[in-house]
Amino acid sequence: MLRKFIVLIACVLMLSPAITFGQEGQLSPEGRDVMHAMEDSLVLTADSMYHAFIPDERQEYSQRFIKQLVKALKTPFSYTYSFDKLKDVINIIGPDDNSFRILNWNISTTPVTRRYYGAIQMPGEQLKLYPLVDYTNELGRTVADSALANGKWFGALYYKILTHDAGGQKVYTLFGLNAASAISNKKVMDPLTFTEHGPVFGAQIFNVTSENVPGQKVYRFILEYKKEVQVSMNWDDELKCVFFDKLVSQVNDPNRKYTYVPSGQYDGFKWEEEQWKYIKDLIPIQELGDGNAPSGGKEFISK
Repeated sequence: MLRKFIVLIACVLMLSPAITFGQEGQLSPEGRDVMHAMEDSLVLTADSMYHAFIPDERQEYSQRFIKQLVKALKTPFSYTYSFDKLKDVINIIGPDDNSFRILNWNISTTPVTRRYYGAIQMPGEQLKLYPLVDYTNELGRTVADSALANGKWFGALYYKILTHDAGGQKVYTLFGLNAASAISNKKVMDPLTFTEHGPVFGAQIFNVTSENVPGQKVYRFILEYKKEVQVSMNWDDELKCVFFDKLVSQVNDPNRKYTYVPSGQYDGFKWEEEQWKYIKDLIPIQELGDGNAPSGGKEFISK
């Protein structure tokens, strides 16, 4: 039943076929009025989508939300509409070069699990939209070990996008949170590239080896950790690198990722030679004598 629902979501989004870009332009005054009205309706539907008492009803409202969203995005030059109200209820994020934007959200399928929804909109007068279908459960333990295309996607709520060039191609590193599991959460750095066939998630731009495929680099970097704890992973402008919590198992079992918690230390990544290079002990631990206070420390935000 769930698979049929996922396929239905993709079909609804694909009702708007990919069309080549139109000329640069803006919404007409009439189009902006239409978008304002549609945005108000989307916000109302989103409230029911998140707060319906019965989980199955949340999925039904999510389906309705998708239909309303696609209808709104069909308005000519809808890409230039900022959705200021809708941004308060779903994630809408794009890179600095404004080459696309991602609209995504999740709903609670149980008190401790989530299902993710999303689409990538490209600029242009006519709608060019790529639907994203959450394949989190299908990926299982291989989540870090393959590229995903044709709408398949490791679902996440994104909070940061970094842009780099690798091999003559733009690579967008997406930072997101996946809380789909009942016993653990995951922070992810997921590379996104665009081909003539559409978006591809995952690329071997990390000098980190897979835990499941010996000798192979990972396609996306995952931090999995205990459900109840906060773990940081984000870009730091001062250090010019990515920082993230170094994790340890509370029960000294590296195979039980749901027992991982922050150790108080930070590792990181620095973009060098067209890849993310791992940095161990990004912030060195200071060994202090009795009565000495630490100095030169740095406080990180918890994303």
